[in-house]
Amino acid sequence: MKVTSRSFQSQARIPGRFALGVPGDSGPVPGPNLSPHLAWSEVPEGTRSFAIICHDSDAPSRADDVNQAGRVVPYQLARVDFFHWVLVDIPPSTRELAEGADADGLVARGKPVGPTAHGVRGVNSYTSWFAGDAAMSGDYGGYDGPWPPFNDERVHRYTFTVYAVDAPSLGLSGPFTGDDARRALAGHVLAEASVVGTYSLYADAR
Repeated sequence: MKVTSRSFQSQARIPGRFALGVPGDSGPVPGPNLSPHLAWSEVPEGTRSFAIICHDSDAPSRADDVNQAGRVVPYQLARVDFFHWVLVDIPPSTRELAEGADADGLVARGKPVGPTAHGVRGVNSYTSWFAGDAAMSGDYGGYDGPWPPFNDERVHRYTFTVYAVDAPSLGLSGPFTGDDARRALAGHVLAEASVVGTYSLYADAR
């Protein structure tokens, strides 16, 4: 199985139009937040649906220094997964999603979870990130792009993985998470492939 994107080059920086946060005059501001184009091929026989998970494997494990002026998030800090896109039960005839198919701009309080024309949305990790913010809290369904800490010394890597699934549905509903999707996928993946992009808002990130 192969996955490609016309939106960004593998192992290269993701353009700002696919990010939730972009540089502004006095700090990061909301970006265009388009979901990127993805296409997949060499699909195994017996595939009955697809799933997409995008995760940032470089999210800080502690928030003490995150977005704090005059401080940095140290490069050596332990990192955890932050999910940016959880989409399952994609019809088996689908071979690509166009730019903007699952996000176009920041939606305060999030986009709806559940069935769409192109699959069933779970929640991404902005659901927990914004949970304490009265103006932004809600279930963030589908895709919401990169917005790493503006003071993080580490360049973040975003892995977009497409799974070929042996079942028409994973049986997930409501605000299911990336971890829920991974558990449901166990034992049902016929093949998988990924494409990785990078993004940072810190000038000296490495």
